[in-house]
Amino acid sequence: YDPEIPINVVDLGLIYGVEVEGVDVEITMTLTFAGCGMGPQIAQQAQWRVAELEGVGDVNVEMVFDPPWSPDNISDDGKKQLGMD
Repeated sequence: YDPEIPINVVDLGLIYGVEVEGVDVEITMTLTFAGCGMGPQIAQQAQWRVAELEGVGDVNVEMVFDPPWSPDNISDDGKKQLGMD
């Protein structure tokens, strides 16, 4: 979850990609804005959560800012949670 917005990072549209190779997982994600001070914490929490899954080996989280995040990335469920529907 983003600590400043009470929606999970998937519904918020911060996860750009997940690749699994064997037991290892590579997550590509972004932040709502590049200067977000919570970025390291959000990335660490994503890494920890995925690493807790049975059968998962190494987890790497890569932060990217291209393309930049937009509110259009928020899922329909996320928009409902935010009252944007």
